[in-house]
Amino acid sequence: MTVYKNDQQFYRVMKEVFDFIAQHPQHIESFTRSNLVIRMRTSEPDAEILLDGRQPPLQVFFGERPGLANLEIAMPADLLHDIWLGRESTHRAFYTGRIRTTGNLLKAMQLGEVFQEAERIYPTVARKYGLPGA
Repeated sequence: MTVYKNDQQFYRVMKEVFDFIAQHPQHIESFTRSNLVIRMRTSEPDAEILLDGRQPPLQVFFGERPGLANLEIAMPADLLHDIWLGRESTHRAFYTGRIRTTGNLLKAMQLGEVFQEAERIYPTVARKYGLPGA
């Protein structure tokens, strides 16, 4: 059984998470000054989120977007759910190949603070939506 019923549910949850993050720009200043564009793709459901850190404020786009990204990250949505709930290690998932990346991986360090903020708010949002394990 997958965590998300469909991509619409996934996007609703992610929108709430990223709206909260955007409301607290002081926590993600290095990313919004990084000049990076990060594309996150998930499977089960197939979805795409584009994080634009080229200038404040953080811009987040849901759904397929044309153009290049500095870093592309792909993983199952269930894995992202487990990482943001603290049940899975990002490092372990990356080194076991469950997270795939293309682009400059060193620049991904700038994404750390965005993920930390997501980890902080995600459990509350996941419970609100009744997601398994939240």
